[in-house]
Amino acid sequence: QLQLSESGGGLVQPGGSLRLSCSASRMTATMAWYRQAPGKQRELVATFTTTPNINYSDSVKGRFTISRDDNEKKIYLEMKSLKPEDTAVYYCYARSGVRTYWGKGTQVTVSP
Repeated sequence: QLQLSESGGGLVQPGGSLRLSCSASRMTATMAWYRQAPGKQRELVATFTTTPNINYSDSVKGRFTISRDDNEKKIYLEMKSLKPEDTAVYYCYARSGVRTYWGKGTQVTVSP
């Protein structure tokens, strides 16, 4: 079983920054960050594949940066210029073949 564990969430004021971390028991070709706000569907935030390729959702492009360290078995999401609409539970994601794996999530709250 592939295990993922997020950390780094918290409360931040609009315009602030946070860095999320995800520790993985093993790395896969496709890893990503998703988020889910209350009452809304889970949405893709950013992906980092070993092709390599990096993609961001339009809502975070220019503000968030995804990175991965396969030696340390970690992926990161650096978030800048945070907005209230960024408030959500952020999930680490990995895909290996047809199998997908999720972390338990870390809460990010952006509020004055």
